[in-house]
Amino acid sequence: MNPPHSVPVATRGPVRVVGTGLLGASLGLALSAAGVEVQLDDASPAAVALGRDLGAGRPVSPDLPDPRLIVVATPPDVAGPVVLAQLRAYPAAVVTDVASVKARVAEHVEAHGGDDAARYVGSHPMAGRERSGAAAADADLFAGRPWVIVPSARSTPDAVLAVRSLAVDVGATPVTLGAQEHDDAVALVSHLPQLAASLVAARLREAPETALALAGQGLRDVTRIAASDPQLWATILVGNAGPVAAALRALRDDVDVTLEALERAAADGPLTEGAAGPLARVVAAGNTGVARIPGKHGGAPRRYAEVTVLVPDEPGELGRLFGEVGEIGVNIEDLQLEHSARQPVGMATVSVDPAAAARLETELGLRGWRVVVG
Repeated sequence: MNPPHSVPVATRGPVRVVGTGLLGASLGLALSAAGVEVQLDDASPAAVALGRDLGAGRPVSPDLPDPRLIVVATPPDVAGPVVLAQLRAYPAAVVTDVASVKARVAEHVEAHGGDDAARYVGSHPMAGRERSGAAAADADLFAGRPWVIVPSARSTPDAVLAVRSLAVDVGATPVTLGAQEHDDAVALVSHLPQLAASLVAARLREAPETALALAGQGLRDVTRIAASDPQLWATILVGNAGPVAAALRALRDDVDVTLEALERAAADGPLTEGAAGPLARVVAAGNTGVARIPGKHGGAPRRYAEVTVLVPDEPGELGRLFGEVGEIGVNIEDLQLEHSARQPVGMATVSVDPAAAARLETELGLRGWRVVVG
């Protein structure tokens, strides 16, 4: 467990977390570290026991006080009924859910919640990992990440404030959206990338070993999230089927244009008129899209200089590099690691302020590091 926060938090316990997977257990760890009482509930007693042993909270029991705030961290296909059950069981509690699909949950609560729906505020922390379950939990999972707040027209101001305070207390940045607005957005920035990564990775199932031996960082970057939980993602994609289908259809249109250009070049030669242009345009469009992704701390993207250093594949060498960059007085804004199979060294590419790049290269060279120029 992390040490308690030095900054007072607004969230007052008990907070009950229903569902002790990655998000639920991570939330429990973060709140417990801040000194907030956390109660853990899950359909699986083993999942609750693991969350308890990790320090995420203590299991629910009849002798515990009623919760003030309830966070439903179940898969989206069951989140609506679980939210309703919690609203009815604890008439003084504010209830939120952290499911990655919001419109269906909100519609279910609105249709069946009656007056209790005023104490419900949907939410969704834009945080996660390709690994699932409490064993992958991290108290800092939400730090610096957007946390979408999705109030309904019936949500009381006090309920909205409680959920916003929760997000801030675990280090996230609250962002308010409507339920459908949220679902359209995550279809494009979360659900479509998951599908794209999975589709590309699926092409590797029967790839020859000679091809896989050539895999570099580009393939690893594209397929990293393809290691995600299939069952969880099936419920997410089905729950947001309309927006995901629209995003995938637009991607298919781009793929069709690209495929047509490639087939023309394959049939008539690489100099065939109308072959190279569409391919250049799709790559250029990707350049434009990447440039729009927010930069560090969610602000406008900045241009950084990159310094690449060969790092021996030995214990402590990467830490030594970080330490010496700090001693030189340069802040690392971003980091990429590339390590080809069966190679005794890796390449660490650090992004730094352009004004510091030349000095960093010189100083690292003087300290014995091999800097890859260009």
